[in-house]
Amino acid sequence: MWGFITCLNDILIPHLKAVFTLSYAQAMLVQFCFFIAYFVVSVPSGYLVEKIDYKGGIIVGLLVASLGCLLFYPAASLQSYPLFLTAFFVLASGITLLQVSANPYVTILGPTETASSRLTMTQAFNSLGTTLAPYFGTLFILSTAVKSAEEIKALDTDALSTYQAAQAVAVQSPYLLLAAVLLGIAVIFALLKLPKIQASRPLADSDSRVTEDLTADTVSAWSYPHLVLGALGIFIYVGSEVSIGSFLISFLGEPSIAHLSEQDAGHYVAFYWGGAMVGRFIGALAMQKIHPAKALLFNAFMAMSLVIVTIFSEGEIAKWSILGVGLFNSIMFPTLFSLAVKNLGRHTGQGSGIICAAIVGGAILPPIQGIFADSIGIQHAFFVPALGYLYICYYGWKGHEVK
Repeated sequence: MWGFITCLNDILIPHLKAVFTLSYAQAMLVQFCFFIAYFVVSVPSGYLVEKIDYKGGIIVGLLVASLGCLLFYPAASLQSYPLFLTAFFVLASGITLLQVSANPYVTILGPTETASSRLTMTQAFNSLGTTLAPYFGTLFILSTAVKSAEEIKALDTDALSTYQAAQAVAVQSPYLLLAAVLLGIAVIFALLKLPKIQASRPLADSDSRVTEDLTADTVSAWSYPHLVLGALGIFIYVGSEVSIGSFLISFLGEPSIAHLSEQDAGHYVAFYWGGAMVGRFIGALAMQKIHPAKALLFNAFMAMSLVIVTIFSEGEIAKWSILGVGLFNSIMFPTLFSLAVKNLGRHTGQGSGIICAAIVGGAILPPIQGIFADSIGIQHAFFVPALGYLYICYYGWKGHEVK
C-alpha cells in the first residue's frame, strides 16, 4: 500500500500541474510536502514505536494514512492546491510511521546475515504497489483530459463548473477507495497475532552479546559513522529515485524523446517501478550469497551509467535507459537500511528513526531538479540523480564499514 500511494504521486503531479498551471518547481511541492513528513515525523515515530511496539505502530500508521487519503476529497472539491499539499503531508505521516515500525521489525525477525535479503523481499511487495499504481492512476486520474490555461479562460460559467467537477471526481474516487482499503488493513493487523518483540531489542544474531557490549558505552546511534553515512545514502537514493519517477511522464512527452501523451506515458511509468519489483525478487535470493555492499556498489554504478546515457541521447535509447534505472534501484533502499543499522544493538530503534528521517531526500532533490528543469531543460536536469548514484557507489565501496 505505501508503495502504491507513493508512486501515485507521479501520476497526480502532471494532473495537478496542468489543473493549477504550475511550473515544474511548483509541481514538485507535491513531493516536498509528501517527503518532508519523513523528516518531521520519523524521530517522534521512533519514540512512539518504543511505547506501543511494532504492531501498534503499524496500526496507527495505517489509520493516519487513511485519514490523509480522506483529505483529498475536500481538496478536490474546493480546487485548493494548498489543501492538496496538506493532504499529502498527513498521508505521508502515516506512511512514515509504517516505515519506522515495519522495516526494523523485519530485520529483527531473523539473523543479521540475511537481514538485507529479508528486507529486500518485503520491499519487493512495496514495488508491486508501485508497479500497479501507474495503471490505476492513469485509468482514473489521467483519463479526463486536462485543459490548458487558455482553454480554461475560454469556458463559460456552466462549462467551467462541469469541467472542475470532472477533474475533482477524477481524484476523489481513487483516494476514497485507498482510504477504505487502508482502514481495512488496519483492522486486519489489529486482529492478527504477530511475534511480539520490544523495539529496544538488539538484532538477533550469533554476536548479539558482543554487539550489546560494544553499544553499552555509546551515547547514541549518531556515534556510528556507517549509520550517518548510510542515512545520507538513503537521503540521496530516495531523492534520486523520486526525482526520476516524478519527471518521467513529462520527459517521455518531450518531442525528442517519445512524444507521448500523458495517458500513454503513464503506462510506461510502470516499467520503471516494475523493474524495481523484479530486481528485488531477484535480489532477495541473490543476496543470500552475495555481500550486500558489493551488490549496492554494482547497482549504483549501473544506475548512474544509465542516467548519463539518458542525458546524452534521445529517442528510444533515452526512453529505455531512464526506465531501466528502476531495475538497479531495486535493492538500494533495503541494502542501505540493513547496512546502516548493522551492529547498532540497543540503538537500532533510534537508528531506524534517523534513517527514515533521511527519506526527506524525496522532498529536497525533486524541487532542486525542478529548478534546473525550468532553467536548463528537463533532460539535462537528470544530472542531479546521476551525482546521487555516484555517492551511493562510495557507500557500497567504503562508507558502509563499521567503525
